[in-house]
Amino acid sequence: MANDFLLEIGTEEIPAKFSPGAMKQIEEQASKRLAELRLNYKELQVYVTPRRLALLVRELQEKQEDLLTEVKGPAVKAAYDTNGSPTKAAQGFAKGQGVAVEDLFVQEVNAVPYVFARKSEMGVGTPALLPQFAQDLIQALHFPKPMRWGDLDFRFARPIRWIAALFGTDVVNFELVGLKSGRSSRGHRTLAGDEVVIGKASDYPETLRKAYVIVDPKERKEAIQTQIKALAENVGGEVPDDEELLEEVIHIVEYPTALLGEVAAKYMHLPEAVITTPMREHQRYFPVRSNDGKLLPYFITVRNGDAFALDIVKAGNEKVLKARLEDAAFYYREDQKIPLSELVAKLGKVVYHEKLGTVEQRVDRLRKVSRFIAEMLGFEGLRKEEIDRTAFLAKADLVTLMVSDFPELQGIMGADYARASGEKPEVCQGIYEHYQPRFAGDGLPVSEAGRVVSIADKLDAIVGAFGIGIQPTGSQDPYALRRQAQGIVAILLDSGWDFSLTELLKEAYRVFEEQGTSLLPIDNILLLLQDFFQQRLRFVLLEQGLRYDTVDAALAQGGDLLNRVVKKARTLSEKRTEEAFIPYSQAYTRCFNLTKKEPVQDLRVSLLADESELALEKGIALRKERFEKAQAEGTFEEAYKLAGELVPLIEALFQAVMIMVEDVDLKNNRLALLGECVKMLGCIGELSILA
Repeated sequence: MANDFLLEIGTEEIPAKFSPGAMKQIEEQASKRLAELRLNYKELQVYVTPRRLALLVRELQEKQEDLLTEVKGPAVKAAYDTNGSPTKAAQGFAKGQGVAVEDLFVQEVNAVPYVFARKSEMGVGTPALLPQFAQDLIQALHFPKPMRWGDLDFRFARPIRWIAALFGTDVVNFELVGLKSGRSSRGHRTLAGDEVVIGKASDYPETLRKAYVIVDPKERKEAIQTQIKALAENVGGEVPDDEELLEEVIHIVEYPTALLGEVAAKYMHLPEAVITTPMREHQRYFPVRSNDGKLLPYFITVRNGDAFALDIVKAGNEKVLKARLEDAAFYYREDQKIPLSELVAKLGKVVYHEKLGTVEQRVDRLRKVSRFIAEMLGFEGLRKEEIDRTAFLAKADLVTLMVSDFPELQGIMGADYARASGEKPEVCQGIYEHYQPRFAGDGLPVSEAGRVVSIADKLDAIVGAFGIGIQPTGSQDPYALRRQAQGIVAILLDSGWDFSLTELLKEAYRVFEEQGTSLLPIDNILLLLQDFFQQRLRFVLLEQGLRYDTVDAALAQGGDLLNRVVKKARTLSEKRTEEAFIPYSQAYTRCFNLTKKEPVQDLRVSLLADESELALEKGIALRKERFEKAQAEGTFEEAYKLAGELVPLIEALFQAVMIMVEDVDLKNNRLALLGECVKMLGCIGELSILA
């Protein structure tokens, strides 16, 4: 027999961003704890709305599975005497396990006979287990910013106001945070009465639906998408996919009703981002576009309620957006009265960080680091001028009225105002792009100016933060340093630029010093910074599907030239699947193991006597110039091919001579020869750490 089990945790409105994580936790915790309790079920369903978290377990069995276990006791020789009678050891073991001594049986473990007891544990009825299960589940949930309320020490996403718990038609009784569980829930805050009585667990979704609550977020999502599509088509438009906004809207409504609003024509001359940012970021509206992507004078919003008085709701939303756009239009007019370049001086009054100076000082650092990068890349003349101008103007829009009210538009407005001020298109594009990538999945800068200034901007933030002792720890990264380092790595890999990351870090640090900023000594943070970037590169390569040990083998030889590391890792990943790699890696391992504990010696050709030694040295010498050229150019496949040609010669050496002979000079010279082999065979990574 089986019955459905319901647990609903009723709360004050939960922030939308908490809901997806809470659903995942409930499913994971419930399945784990039910398995531990030996309770089988057909299906777990997790529901969430702004005012509730709910678990519905379909066809949960009414009794635990019986448990039959075999417990190992003492060895037979200790359990029985020479007459075959049970000893005190056997008697004590049997008593401890609650079985008769004559019920013990013998079973071998690793060819040694032991006595065992077979224990049977009867399953407990499910109703007796559910109260503790429910309490444990609620207490196991964690949230990014939990709250306490009243005089309780308990923390939760938001204060809990009711708990419903049913097994079939019966209430699962328990008490938590001063609340007693029951069969009462709450419907929609404005459309339903104060209390909704749930007759039985299986009726939960439909009972709440009658109270204007759609508990399944998937169902709410489908309803919202269908309504949005129909409304947009009515005006000849469409709403492009926006999963992030849709996910948020799903979790701020319990009974969705979409409505179409209009944007006053007089605001449509504003830049698109100025119109859509208040819509999306502030009001959670979906902008409507034509089939060719042009912004139309409409928006769609989703009401938490039914269609009653929808015209009034529509008018209210239009009024709110109008006020926002009126402000934006005023800001746009006023901002353009001053050329963007004249705003840079005002950045001296804006503090970037109390320990790192003003934004004006930061702009000075960006220009110097950007020029340094441009020189590393061999850029000259006009290209350098455009990069410098981009860095000079990159932060000017921070003191505009528009960005002060709509910070999401930084960079976007800078590019627009730069165009209005007559700046070159390359500079305008660079200003816009230097913030990219802003988030995971965002596009990368495509212009040279955008790429260079983006690297300089992110590098300044990272070196400055590390320099004043701010580093990401665990899940804590308040300055988004990981994302910024990830952005630098992505730009470098996408562009193919292969300059020294260490030199870049040192230059960024030097510019801080030049301004008189007090940072931790460079020796204290350089290794931390290098490792920080290596970890970001490691993450990128793992995301691309490379094996962890392949990535670690490539990084073990240093990650200063990121593109070289990537080429090396990809070459290793490809070659290790080939049959020829087996003897190659074995040769490397033998050479490496013999040389790793010995001091490095220079090879003395005059001491080579055996034909196998001479042949190997000649093989190395014939290939060395081509090998070093391949290494320098980063053509690791060619370097691997040349090194692989030494493998038969290395095998012949090991068959012909002993390396660790008593003659010290001979031993050291042979080790030096193996050391040369290690250098060549290790051209695609530290192979000794491969799993």
